[in-house]
Amino acid sequence: MGLQATPKHIYLALLIAVVFAPTASAQVRQNYYANICPNVENIVKGVVRTKFQQTFVTAPATLRLFFHDCFVLGCDASVIIASTGNNKAEKDHPDNLSLAGDGFDTVIKAKAAVDAVPRCRNKVSCADILAMATRDVIELTGGPSYAVELGRLDGLRSTAASVNGKLPQPTFNLNQLNSLFAANGLDQTDMIALSAAHTLGFSHCSKFANRIYGFNRTNPIDPTLNKNYAKQLQSMCPKNVDPRIAINMDPTTPRQFDVAYFQNLQKGMGLFTSDQVLFTDGRSKPTVNLWAQNSAAFNKAFINAMTKLGRVGVKTGSQGNIRRDCGAFN
Repeated sequence: MGLQATPKHIYLALLIAVVFAPTASAQVRQNYYANICPNVENIVKGVVRTKFQQTFVTAPATLRLFFHDCFVLGCDASVIIASTGNNKAEKDHPDNLSLAGDGFDTVIKAKAAVDAVPRCRNKVSCADILAMATRDVIELTGGPSYAVELGRLDGLRSTAASVNGKLPQPTFNLNQLNSLFAANGLDQTDMIALSAAHTLGFSHCSKFANRIYGFNRTNPIDPTLNKNYAKQLQSMCPKNVDPRIAINMDPTTPRQFDVAYFQNLQKGMGLFTSDQVLFTDGRSKPTVNLWAQNSAAFNKAFINAMTKLGRVGVKTGSQGNIRRDCGAFN
């Protein structure tokens, strides 16, 4: 005779079933669209290449857009939503106002190209298009190519308030950086690798003026800054200059995705405090030194970090949908 199921046994069986049940929808994976929109990656790549040929800013703008999106509400394209009369969206938070329009434009154009294919229409999320476009701009600027994981849905909310405290600031020290990245499942190695995105693009004078004017009573200039570099920055950003004047983040190879970022840190030529601290703090310095001379090791770490970043806060099932217009909710 078999054992009779008691209420306790039934409860335990249900509990086990719940704990070990598969998630409602699969998480991101490579080749997600193979049977849905087989040519999607080539379509996106073609749009990105054309946009990049028209303006280099496409590269840093798209890469930065992806990071700012993932760190706030997860990789769900919520940063692309336009504000409406009754909702101030993420993109209008002060920390996002410097995001260049070319990043948004790249995603919107790529989405239009994908949706122009009848089989693909309304089948590919804006979040996935942003992830693909980011991989493509990295490759176009000489960085590593990698298989991008796909299958994200677009988020259902976007508020400026949700940005508060979610993005790294130029003044952060290593503890602050590590803490913020750890909150997104990323470790110190990931953080240093992702910081190398500063090898592309530009910043505004207001973001580092504190390092070249009135740093403290003893030193008007941040002593961790290379003296000649500090003078260059002062000449490009005089005291009363428009704070929106743009300066290359990487003073040596600003249009190349390369390890010059780490070589610059070794010379005291990190633009932000949060850049230079990676070399001045003994906990992160060995990684900077390694990657400054070993691009293969850096590329491997960067691909790993980007893959982990792309999994942050992914929406599946009822948590999201596929937007018809990347800049507005359905």
